[in-house]
Amino acid sequence: MGTLTSCSFTSTLNLGFRSRPNCIDFTDRFRLYGRKDYTYNLWSRELCLRKRHQIVGLDSDTNNNRGLFGGFECSASGRDGDNDGSGSVGEDNDVSKESNFTTISTEETAAGGDADSEKPVAVSSRPPTISPIGPAYNNFQVDSFKLMELLGPEKVDPADVKLIKDKLFGYSTFYVTKEEEFGDFGEGILFLGNLRGNREVVFAKLQSQLAEIMGDKYNLFMVEEPNSEDPDPRGGPRVSFGMLRKEVSEPGPTTLWQYVIALLLFVLTIGSSVELGIASQINRLPPEVVKYFTDPNAIDPPDMQLLYPFVESALPLAYGVLGVQLFHEVGHFLAAFPKKVKLSIPFFIPNITLGSFGAITQFKSILPDRKTKVDISLAGPFAGAALSLSMFAVGLLLSSKPDAAADMVQVPSMLFQGSLLLGLISRATLGYTAMHGATVSIHPLVIAGWCGLTTTAFNMLPVGCLDGGRVVQGAFGKDALVGFGLTTYSLLGFGVLGGPLSLPWGLYVLICQRAAEKPCLNDVTEVGTWRRTAVTVAIFLVVLILLPVWDELAEELGIGLVTTF
Repeated sequence: MGTLTSCSFTSTLNLGFRSRPNCIDFTDRFRLYGRKDYTYNLWSRELCLRKRHQIVGLDSDTNNNRGLFGGFECSASGRDGDNDGSGSVGEDNDVSKESNFTTISTEETAAGGDADSEKPVAVSSRPPTISPIGPAYNNFQVDSFKLMELLGPEKVDPADVKLIKDKLFGYSTFYVTKEEEFGDFGEGILFLGNLRGNREVVFAKLQSQLAEIMGDKYNLFMVEEPNSEDPDPRGGPRVSFGMLRKEVSEPGPTTLWQYVIALLLFVLTIGSSVELGIASQINRLPPEVVKYFTDPNAIDPPDMQLLYPFVESALPLAYGVLGVQLFHEVGHFLAAFPKKVKLSIPFFIPNITLGSFGAITQFKSILPDRKTKVDISLAGPFAGAALSLSMFAVGLLLSSKPDAAADMVQVPSMLFQGSLLLGLISRATLGYTAMHGATVSIHPLVIAGWCGLTTTAFNMLPVGCLDGGRVVQGAFGKDALVGFGLTTYSLLGFGVLGGPLSLPWGLYVLICQRAAEKPCLNDVTEVGTWRRTAVTVAIFLVVLILLPVWDELAEELGIGLVTTF
C-alpha cells in the first residue's frame, strides 16, 4: 500500500547544457480507492527523503551546495482542501487531479509540520493495483534518453554560444544566420551563414578572437557547409564554422594499456616475420614442416625443435620485413615533427603470409589543414615503398647472378602471378627461361621487397582510416572517399585486388580501420595540384601492385608456368 509520490531533481551540471531528469518513485504504481479524506503516507514521505539524502549527499535543509546532481525535490499531487490536486513542487506533474489520495511535500516536512497528529492514516482494504501504462511510465522512458545525454560528450555551454555569436561573428567576417548541431554526437555547434571575406583570412581572425574571448576552452573548425546547393560567390564551396570543447575534440593521450598492447603486438609481429623467413626455405624444410605450411587442412603445428636449425637463416628476411614497417612509421613521425603533430605509438598487425599487415598509427593532435594530413599520410608509405623497392631490385639483380646460387631459395613460380607490376618487373629482370618453370630461384631480398611493397599497397588503399583513405580524404574531400571506399570494398570482395589476401585484409579494415579520419581545423582549403597528382599516381601504382595476373595473360607474358605437358 502506498501513495503516488513523484520525485524530480534539477541538474545543472557544468556541461554547457541544462537537463532535468525525473525520478519517478515506484510507489506511483499504487493507487488507493475509497474515501477522499486520506492523509499522506508517512512511509512514502520517508522513502522520498531517504532518496534525497542518497542522491544529493546532504541534509534536507542544505540549499547552498547541491552536490553532484543539484537540488532534489519531492512533490505530491491530489491534496485535499484548496490545493485542487496541483501541489507539485517540481516542473513535472504527471498525476491526474482525480487521484483519491494525499501526500505531503518536503517543504512541509522541513518546516516541522506533523500531519500525522491531525489526521489518522487511512488503510484501504483493496490490494494495490499496478498500472504499467501512463504518463509516469512514458516519462521514465524519456528520462533514459536524458541520462544517455548526461553520459555522452560534454556539450558547448549555451551561454558561451550566445557570447561567441555576439562578439566573434559579424558583418565584416561571417554573418550567422542559423545554428545546428556539430560533431559525432551533436556535442558541438555549427554556425551557418554568409562569409564576408577571404576564407583563410577570416578563419585566422576568428581563431585569434576566440582565443582572446574563451582562452583554450574551445576549438574552431572551418568546414564545408552541409547540404549546400550553391558554391560561394567568391569561389570554392560555401563554408561553415563548427565549435567543440577542446577536451572533446582533441584525442586523448596514449594509456599504459595501449603501450602494453603495442608491445605485445610487436613481439607477435617479430614471430610472424621469422615464421615467414622459415617458410621461404621450403625446399630445405623437413616433410612435416612442409606439410604444415602447404596443406590447408594441417592444423597441428610440427615439433618446434625441427624449426630451430632454420631460425638463423630466416633472420635476414625477418629483418627486411620489420625494417620496411619501421621505415614506414619513421616516415610518418619525420613528417609530423615539423608540423608539431603528435602521433600515437604504432600498433603492428602480425600476418603469417606477409610477415605483417602494417601498423595502426593514430593522430594525437588535431591536424591544422588538409595539406598536413596528406603530407604525413603519404610520408609513411613513400618511405616504406622506397626501402621495399630497393630490396626488391637488389634481390632480383642478385638472383640473376650464378655466383649467388648458394643464397637462393626456391619459390613456386605462381607467386609472381600475385602482382601484375611486380611480376612484369621480375619477368624483365630474370628472363623468360628462369620464370617459365615450376619453381624459380630467387634471393631472399626479393621476398622481403615483395612483401613490403604488397603491405604498403594494402595500406594505401583509399578506404577508411588507412593511409590511402587519409590522403584521398585530404586531397579530394570526404565525399570522394565514400565513393573510393565503396569501390575498394567491392574489388576486395570479388577478389579483384589482393588475390587470396583480399578477404582477410577486408575484414581487418572493416573491424579496425573503417571509420574516416576526423576533420582538420581548416577542412576546406585545397591541397594544390601537385599533391593531388602524387595521390593519383600512388593509387594507380597500388592497383597495379595488387592486381593479380590471370592465367591466360601470365602464360602469354611468361610469368610462371601455368600449363605443363
